[in-house]
Amino acid sequence: MKPQATIALYLLVAVLLLTAGCTGVDHREQDAAIVVAVTIAPEQEFVERVGGDHVRVVLLVPPGADPHTYEPPPGILADVAGADMYAAVGSGVEFELSWKDKIAALNPGMLVVDCSRGVDLISTDPHIWVSPRNAKVMVENICRGLIEVDPENATDYRRNADAYREELDALDAEIADALARSGVTKIMVYHASWAYFARDYGLVEVPIESEGKEPSPQRIEHLVRQAEEEGIRVIFASPEHSTRSAEVIAKEVNGTVVQVSPLAGDYLANMRRVALAFAESGGP
Repeated sequence: MKPQATIALYLLVAVLLLTAGCTGVDHREQDAAIVVAVTIAPEQEFVERVGGDHVRVVLLVPPGADPHTYEPPPGILADVAGADMYAAVGSGVEFELSWKDKIAALNPGMLVVDCSRGVDLISTDPHIWVSPRNAKVMVENICRGLIEVDPENATDYRRNADAYREELDALDAEIADALARSGVTKIMVYHASWAYFARDYGLVEVPIESEGKEPSPQRIEHLVRQAEEEGIRVIFASPEHSTRSAEVIAKEVNGTVVQVSPLAGDYLANMRRVALAFAESGGP
């Protein structure tokens, strides 16, 4: 975002906040919930499952939007300016690289939680949440953050976090079993979003694009040859990115393109859908 646009945005947010203040009604008196901003939809589920009725979530990047390019509207930023806590992914998500400091400047008193703390990071992939094992770490960080901003409800937060982490353990075991039985060891994907998932379950991720750029004709030719040699007939794409290159490769190998999203809401159900799609892909 250009500096002039950023300044204008801050001014607009300030006006919105001042207008809200003119009502003479304290925000926390109107809504006793702890307001938590999150970057992506999977985090929304994490916060809501831990926080329960004690929290209200502000989602910055909605499902289907590309975190590499998305800019939140002023109304959302006004909500963030009144938030108690921001659960940042913390692993290098492009949106946070561009916006985290600006968001913190809007609300200096807000607690910023780094949800990646304790995760064994892969430098080339910020999508830590696609691993249920990493999700457990993120949930723990969120729980500790909520306890810090709202110690009165610490018992509820701890109980909810422990229960949800048990569900994540069950999901992890379910995915591991499904992929082990499938025999699939390699997935071809348009955007390299699944490195943590691949690491957990013994898969090799073959990305089509490179560093956010469409593949060259030579790269497509190489991928077609690889898919033919290794029996890959399903090419995975996501709603956040173009499917053109994936469709070209799928057509050349008489295969299909299947959509899987790392950014969908309803985390547990989405990860089950993703695991099933990978397990049924029939790859090597």
